[in-house]
Amino acid sequence: MLFKEIIGQHELKRQLIQTVTDKRISHAQLFVGSEGSGNLALAIAYAQYICCHNKQADDSCGHCKSCIKFKKLVHPDIHFAFPVNTTSRVKKDATSDNFISQWREMVINFPYFGERRWYEFVGIENKQGNIGKLDAEAIQQKMNFKPFEADYKFMLIWMPERMNTTAANKLLKLIEEPPPNTLFLLVSKNIEQIIKTILSRTLLIRVPPVDEQSIRQMLTEKYDLSPNETQVLTRLATGDVLKAIKIHDRHEAEQDFFDKFQLLVRFAYGKNLAELLDWAEEMAQLGREQQKSFLYYSQQMIRENFILNRQLPNIAYSIDKEKDFSQKLSRFITPDNVENIYSAINLALLHIEHNGNQKIIFTDLGIIFAKLLKKV
Repeated sequence: MLFKEIIGQHELKRQLIQTVTDKRISHAQLFVGSEGSGNLALAIAYAQYICCHNKQADDSCGHCKSCIKFKKLVHPDIHFAFPVNTTSRVKKDATSDNFISQWREMVINFPYFGERRWYEFVGIENKQGNIGKLDAEAIQQKMNFKPFEADYKFMLIWMPERMNTTAANKLLKLIEEPPPNTLFLLVSKNIEQIIKTILSRTLLIRVPPVDEQSIRQMLTEKYDLSPNETQVLTRLATGDVLKAIKIHDRHEAEQDFFDKFQLLVRFAYGKNLAELLDWAEEMAQLGREQQKSFLYYSQQMIRENFILNRQLPNIAYSIDKEKDFSQKLSRFITPDNVENIYSAINLALLHIEHNGNQKIIFTDLGIIFAKLLKKV
């Protein structure tokens, strides 16, 4: 992986390259940042740069034998450990090596992913992954070999906070005093969950949020968005690439919710009971999770409209057609009714979760909207 393929983090890239230039490479480093900060990608790009046969001033060459192998994550001198558990395929004694092909596929496809996404990908979404005794023993064995091709050999441990006490105790001495030309690169999102004895033996590298300009550029290149949509998603992402993508995907899924919310408001404002009953009937046909998602979306829309009513547009995050619609609706979401509207949506959520009659629930919600939207 090349540094230029990583979104933002320009200053940290420069600092990492400088440690190589100055020959100040610490033997155990801990990259800490959110799942969407690029900490995993940075650690891999750093290892690739160290091993590159034709280093450039600001990146690996990308063409030497070492870089080609790193691109496929098959370089013999970089090893990986990450949380795993048993699956339908691996029924006993699961270790990272059992899942290395899936790991390579996941990282190569897009190195910005979270713990839950990894578990789903390998089929352990209903269990907690961990780095255990067997993985620790494998790490000990691999790190006692000499480098095959590069000047260094690497052990990259993703999510060391999932390392159990037995594994940590086995690795303490190795991390503190590794064999010559051995580097440990740990990648974490929460150092508070890392066993203190492991944490104390590493050089902490804090990976900051990605700058807004880089997030904006990523969204522009990846999606066909309007300037307003790009601006809103960038602000909501708060420097997290993964969060930006999740918000975009959620927004795509919510387009139908906007249409349903718009109908609810229009029928309620016009006190059109027959149309509200038809609307409630349609909502009752949705699955329970979709109904709950719609209600959460409705809360979000009420929040945005109340903020616009209070003339605070800088902290409102409506996108395009939502924004146009809210210019009209916000006049009717006031301090006098916003709390009651929110309570009505919360009550509908509670009744849905308790398997209430969906048609009655949404009919009641429509009637309450009809009463409250006139109370201005």
